[in-house]
Amino acid sequence: MSTYFITGISTDVGKTVASAIITEALKADYWKPVQAGDLDNCDTQKVKRLVSNSRSKYHPNAYALKTAMSPHAAADIDGISIDIEHITPPKTDNHLVIEGAGGLLVPLNDKHTVFDIIKPNYKVIVVSRHYLGSINHTLLTVNLLKKTGFDVYLLFSGNKHKSTEDIIKKMTQVPVIGRINEEPYFDQNVVKEYAELFKNKL
Repeated sequence: MSTYFITGISTDVGKTVASAIITEALKADYWKPVQAGDLDNCDTQKVKRLVSNSRSKYHPNAYALKTAMSPHAAADIDGISIDIEHITPPKTDNHLVIEGAGGLLVPLNDKHTVFDIIKPNYKVIVVSRHYLGSINHTLLTVNLLKKTGFDVYLLFSGNKHKSTEDIIKKMTQVPVIGRINEEPYFDQNVVKEYAELFKNKL
C-alpha cells in the first residue's frame, strides 16, 4: 500500500478537491495532520462529503487549530506549540492520502515546516494552479522534492494555460496526472469522474 502526500504551490490552489479525487480513485484513507481554522467545516469534512466509496476512512487531525493562519501562528494563538514528533501517520492497511497545509515550507513551529513531516517513502503530488508567479512557485516546489529524492507527480488545477504548463513540464520532467478543470461545482459524481480519469496514472 502507498502513501500519497498532497501539497500545493501556494494556498487555495485546489489541494482539498485534489485530495478527495485521489482518495476516491484509490479508495484510500484520508488524513489532514494539521488543520488551521474553519473547524466547523474542516478539510476532512469536505473530503468526506465528496468521496462516495465505503472503504475510505477519515483519520483525526494531529492538530486542530482555531485560527486560519500559518500553523505556527495559529498554534501560538491557541497557546500551544506544534511538535512534529506528535504528527504520526495513522495505522491502516489501506492506501493513505495525506493533505498538507499550504505549501512545502509553511512553518509548523520555529524549526520545522510541512516539508519535515513528509517521509521518504511517500509519493508526493504537487497541485499547481496558474497565476502570475506560479511557474516559479511550481519549479521551486518540484525541484526541492526531486533534489531530496522524492517520487513526484504534478496535478494541474483550474483553467488550462498552455505556455505555463508546457514550460513546467519541460523544466521538471515529472509525470503529470492530469488537470482538475474550473468546474461549476464539485460533488460526489464530479469527483468520481475525475477519479476514474486519474486512477491509472497513480
